[in-house]
Amino acid sequence: QVQLVESGGGLVQAGGSLTLSCAASGRTFSNYAMAWFRQAPGKEREFVARISRSSGITNYADSVKGRFTISRDNAKNTVYLQMNSLKPEDTAVYYCAADRRQYGSSWRYDYDYWGQGNQVTVSS
Repeated sequence: QVQLVESGGGLVQAGGSLTLSCAASGRTFSNYAMAWFRQAPGKEREFVARISRSSGITNYADSVKGRFTISRDNAKNTVYLQMNSLKPEDTAVYYCAADRRQYGSSWRYDYDYWGQGNQVTVSS
């Protein structure tokens, strides 16, 4: 089992920045690819970004490319999502997820473990 706990969400004005953190415990963190997904009210949960086990490969949704950065610190068992130039359409509950495969994927059903979610609200 892997337990994931997100933090760092909140309310921010459009154009602002936030950094989300996801702390992992349980199994060896470096054995998992990690990702962030988000879910806005009335919408499906969607892929945001992913990072491979060793941080060598990252991938982003087109909607956040150039504004968001995913990173991880395997020594701290933590994955981060730096969000810049935030827009009202970024408002959602953000979830981190762990995939026991090396590179992860953008498909939510590939992920084995999920955090509880963290609200991000961007005001216009």
